[in-house]
Amino acid sequence: MRATTIHAPYDMRVEVVPDPRIQKPTDAVVRVLRACICGSDLWAYRGEAVRQKGQRIGHEFLGIVEETGADVQGIKVGDLVVAPFMWSDGVCDYCTEGLTTSCDHGDFWGAVGHDGGQGDAVRVPHADGTLVRLPADVASDDHLLTALLTLSDVLGTGHHAVLGAGVREGSTVAVVGDGAVGLCAVLAAKRLGAERIIALGRHQVRTDIAKRFGATDVVAERGEEAVEAVRALTKGQGTRCVVEAVGTEQSMSTAVNITRDGGAIGFVGVPHGSDMGLDLGVMFYRNIALRGGVAPVRKYIPELLPDVLDGTIDPSPVFDMTVGLNEVPDGYKAMDTRTALKVLVKP
Repeated sequence: MRATTIHAPYDMRVEVVPDPRIQKPTDAVVRVLRACICGSDLWAYRGEAVRQKGQRIGHEFLGIVEETGADVQGIKVGDLVVAPFMWSDGVCDYCTEGLTTSCDHGDFWGAVGHDGGQGDAVRVPHADGTLVRLPADVASDDHLLTALLTLSDVLGTGHHAVLGAGVREGSTVAVVGDGAVGLCAVLAAKRLGAERIIALGRHQVRTDIAKRFGATDVVAERGEEAVEAVRALTKGQGTRCVVEAVGTEQSMSTAVNITRDGGAIGFVGVPHGSDMGLDLGVMFYRNIALRGGVAPVRKYIPELLPDVLDGTIDPSPVFDMTVGLNEVPDGYKAMDTRTALKVLVKP
């Protein structure tokens, strides 16, 4: 089969590799119908996250089950399934508590020695605990398949962020970041009944999507100017609910400074850089809570799935470029240069 591999910074290749096979009785093999490139994949692409030469990459996919191990009971050959961005066994203490990303036997797709999502097929460890079945007739609905792919990461991650921020009916929310996760956080906040949603982003194409998803205000400034703009919109106090969806020192500093005293920040931006912009003294004296981290999207998929299926929410606009598997390196270049927001891959 073909699979995307990384060999050095900015050196992505699509190579022929051995077909996946059942290695343990809890495995399944899934033929990929849809995959995509994540903003977090760019840290490896740029050399800011270390990868071994030839390592697989990609952690978002859905597809058709082609083979199952002898112990797999909840998934059968022919099922259409979506995979969260980490596999998990579904039975350990962390999984039963809903923190599937801390599973005793879990890991990320593309981990050394494992398949990545950007390929023709994937061996799925712990198939029963990991995969979620989708309605069979969805396989022929191109638009809905694309929307459902967001359940593998960005929609669930945006949902995790707004839960961490304490969003509920009538909330005022500020979302720092106009990438796919930030936009999905806007959508998730609207779904939970937020009354006012302030989107912080500089790219009009993206902030237009934010408005489509429910943003009521857009702040294009950065740094101290962004803080002043948000405070001007909120009687000088800031917002009680803030989402940080970037992961840089500046974005976290902005998030802290636009949070109202007594408020909370839901942070899901993958941290990169030595200083995350956190001043614990400021947070202590202003009673600001910080919640979030790696989103346990496997927990959230059953909750979000019905709303995607019936069209209550449609996250598909976060994909603005589509490539075939052989063109995945072009997709990385497009996202790196910000000529694409999020790239959909159709093997």
